[in-house]
Amino acid sequence: MITSLNQLNPHKKYTYADYLAWDLKERVELIMGKILKMSPGPSTRHQQISWQLSQAIGRASLPDGCLVFMAPFDVRLYTEDEKGEISESVVQPDVCIVCNRAKLDKRGCDGPPDLMLEIISPSSAHRDLKIKYDLYEKAGVPEYWVVNTVEQCARVFYRNEKGVFVKNNEYMQRGVIKSVTIPGMEVRLEDLFPPFLVEEAPADYAKEAQ
Repeated sequence: MITSLNQLNPHKKYTYADYLAWDLKERVELIMGKILKMSPGPSTRHQQISWQLSQAIGRASLPDGCLVFMAPFDVRLYTEDEKGEISESVVQPDVCIVCNRAKLDKRGCDGPPDLMLEIISPSSAHRDLKIKYDLYEKAGVPEYWVVNTVEQCARVFYRNEKGVFVKNNEYMQRGVIKSVTIPGMEVRLEDLFPPFLVEEAPADYAKEAQ
């Protein structure tokens, strides 16, 4: 039984079947077969914004049948090379919206949700804006939102007819963020950031990124 990351080979490619067999204390994601260690727990600032976001989405007029899930929630993704057979990617987005309930099972979501959303900080920017961005694009995620905790802004990307993410808009401090693919999915950016936000020192980010 695998109970520690030290028992795993960081250079080996793993699958969702391997992931299910592990009993790890650490939180991990699989990105195209490679292990990506997550931080031990979200920061206070992250959790403040996550709560505000959940409240804002709760007020949105989503189409009937669409369900909202907050982390931790496993999403299995498949790239074209995998041909939809064995997933080598399992992620836990901060928020995802699933409108096709056939993708849901007792373990999470099997296939791309209709919308994925990540709340990023300096320590997670590369992971969410590069590593996960590339995976979500290759796996056919229709829409991807990124909320920046420090700059208090949001970026919206959607998948075009060529299967490539393009930036639909960037919202800075104010404005209504609207989904490109889900009618009625919209939140006010200013609602995501409460008057009191716990500050995080740069040293904290550097420590988390190691």
